[in-house]
Amino acid sequence: MVVNSFSFLLFFIVVFIGYYLPVCKHHPRYQNTWLLLASYFFYAYADLRMIPLLLGSTVVFWLLGLWLHREMEKGHMEKASRITTLAVVLGIGVLLYFKYLNFFAESFASLLQSVGFHVSWSTLHIILPIGVSFFTFKLISYVIEIHREHITPSRDLTEFAAYIAFFPTILSGPIDRPNKFLPQMQRVHTLDYSLAADGCRQILWGMFTKMCIADNLAVITNQAWGGYDTLPTTMLVAAALLYPIQLYADFDGYSNMAIGVGKILGFQVTRNFNRPFLARNMAEFWRRWHISLTGWITDYVYMPLNIAFRNIGKWGIILAAMINLILIGLWHGANWTFGLFGLYHGLLFIPLVLSGSIGKNKKLKANDHGLPFLKDFRKMVATYLLVCLGLVVFRADNIGQAFGFLRAMVTNGFDGASIIDRYGILYILFGLLLLTIDWIQRQKEHALQLEAFPLLRNQYLRFGLYLFIILMIITFTGKSQAFIYFQF
Repeated sequence: MVVNSFSFLLFFIVVFIGYYLPVCKHHPRYQNTWLLLASYFFYAYADLRMIPLLLGSTVVFWLLGLWLHREMEKGHMEKASRITTLAVVLGIGVLLYFKYLNFFAESFASLLQSVGFHVSWSTLHIILPIGVSFFTFKLISYVIEIHREHITPSRDLTEFAAYIAFFPTILSGPIDRPNKFLPQMQRVHTLDYSLAADGCRQILWGMFTKMCIADNLAVITNQAWGGYDTLPTTMLVAAALLYPIQLYADFDGYSNMAIGVGKILGFQVTRNFNRPFLARNMAEFWRRWHISLTGWITDYVYMPLNIAFRNIGKWGIILAAMINLILIGLWHGANWTFGLFGLYHGLLFIPLVLSGSIGKNKKLKANDHGLPFLKDFRKMVATYLLVCLGLVVFRADNIGQAFGFLRAMVTNGFDGASIIDRYGILYILFGLLLLTIDWIQRQKEHALQLEAFPLLRNQYLRFGLYLFIILMIITFTGKSQAFIYFQF
């Protein structure tokens, strides 16, 4: 049941009606209970077998949070540190078992075989729980934030479980932090028309970017990666240049829909993207891309490492950044391509650290014609090309395919049939429209702020635009593709 499906619409109508029933408005526990039941139904619909894992890990971490807080109140800080370590180890252990155990076993077996040792064991049939990378990070951050004394533990298991299993975000994020989300669950929500209307706009825009841009560009990129050994260089280069837009439209589309659903229910969900292709270097790009993940790893991995390595100066920052980016890469899955992807981005941080520009975040401005200054534009193009190169590795099924694709981009020549027809050109224009709107809204704090477009302050023009987007979705929806980040 994906967010842009008819079945989800029916599901959400039921959730909406039950959530705002008068009986639920007397105490937040009533709304949280209804939200928890809806979230577990939603997750069970995706994979019923994984409900015990979600429920069990939720209860364990809730109890660990209470235990940790009690020990801290008694002044037993050493014991509190051990409890926090236990929680982190348990969370990472869940990820390692379900997501990486077979990968490491296969890699170790291949290593032994390469030096002449033949092993006969077979990998386990481990099912990868959908959304495990997202809800596990929520669980870990909850205990860490208690230990840092940024939050007090939730005494209400229903409230805590509803936060972990919040159905708009459990499958593909964003990864909400407990210190910002749990307080929202401690108050009764009444229907806020302006917030709900903004949520509907965000859902509509997310549907357009996913269904009209990402799903149609996927036809081009899938054909390119499937036949890179026979397609001409021009087509492979075009696919490599288009894949970042496809990935952005797909993942940002889901994030916008999840955030929009949250707004209708009265929740402010963490923003996941901030116009990443306007970035002028790789550090700025990662501050704008998958913000909830990069922010999580930066706070809980990079900053502690940076402090630990401070005695070796800039090389300590480089080492911390390298580890940070490799972990971000490996978070995406059990494949050496993701590790190489992270290493590639980590290496791109080295010149930024050595030049002292890694922490600079100069505001992007427009010239008198409303366009970026030439110096900024050159940096944006260079950063985009570096992102394209890294995503070739990210998109590949294995290391061999990644290098095969890169080699074919150089050696295949310029002859051959085009995989981009007249409709393909239209979908590329849709993608460029997405980037153009990002530029126009660069000064705004949230997505889809209509104040960036003076003409749309007129309500009739606004509704005309909404109808036009709906018509575009109906007319140009591509062949349905699974959300890319569901696999992570």
